[in-house]
Amino acid sequence: MTASCCSGEASVDANRESAGMWQRPTAPQHRSQFRIGGISVELSGHHAADVELGPQLEPFRSNHPSDVHVEVERVTHLAAGNRRPIFDSGSTWRLYRSDSGFQFDFLAAIFGEQPIKRLLVDFQFRRARLLLNQECTATLGHAIEPLAYPLDELLIMHRLTQENAIELHGCGIVSPDGSGVLFVGHSGAGKSTTTRLWTVRERVEVLSDDRIILRPAHEARLGRSNRNSRDDRNYRIRMYGTPWHGEAMYGSPADAPIRAIFILEHGLGNRLTELAPGDAVAELFARSFVPFHQHEYVEAALQFLQEVVAGVPCYRYRFEPNESAVDTILKMRD
Repeated sequence: MTASCCSGEASVDANRESAGMWQRPTAPQHRSQFRIGGISVELSGHHAADVELGPQLEPFRSNHPSDVHVEVERVTHLAAGNRRPIFDSGSTWRLYRSDSGFQFDFLAAIFGEQPIKRLLVDFQFRRARLLLNQECTATLGHAIEPLAYPLDELLIMHRLTQENAIELHGCGIVSPDGSGVLFVGHSGAGKSTTTRLWTVRERVEVLSDDRIILRPAHEARLGRSNRNSRDDRNYRIRMYGTPWHGEAMYGSPADAPIRAIFILEHGLGNRLTELAPGDAVAELFARSFVPFHQHEYVEAALQFLQEVVAGVPCYRYRFEPNESAVDTILKMRD
């Protein structure tokens, strides 16, 4: 990236960028790697603490060939961005664009406008530098966690824009035969409640109770999939667990083929209504995690969701939060 993409860094970092973003005087000594939704991310750095995954990502540790490489560096100072961001979360992060990539600045209220860390990444989200602000470290009295939320999810979510895949607000339930059902819903729609109802009643595996990644079965990358799943040729879409859980706190690195998708809504009588393809795309898109700052990301997401609803039946599910909600789905399967 050009120096404009990292304005406010120490002068040594600006000089490095003018010589080439990926040239480094010494090779990093420490490495770690994790894999979410079929995407492998490798971290490298000169300090062991700078490549720690943390308890939430540890179950997702892997040794697959990396799709994304992040080099972690410690810098003495990071100044606030001096350009208008293309997105501002309002509290925790801001996004800037340069001629050669994106800049994510991560904030904490105690430091005001000064970023505690900065992610510089190319447009394909393949190579990145993560800069940790040592002024903030000194004030905090402890190391800055490199992948602390929301950085980990933002990195995966943006990388998904480069692939035929998407992240949804949903809970994924896998039956003993290895096939899965996906319950999609806004916050408060009943995803964690649904998770509890199923785990109490049935012998199931929960991939996540809040965030699920979808990708085509024929493009799925082999990983820790359920070994007892049915023949994948009967399915067109797979779902992947993530570490970003809800109230029920389920997050698994496994994946499974999907046989049905249910849009959760609170109601009476456990009513199932099959959705027309256009309606299903609209409902899923409204519950997806898509970076709206790039119109091509939105278009790609809508195109993929059309593929999803063409391969998986989708239903609106107005349910009551009791065992009868599970019975309705089980009877439908039978």
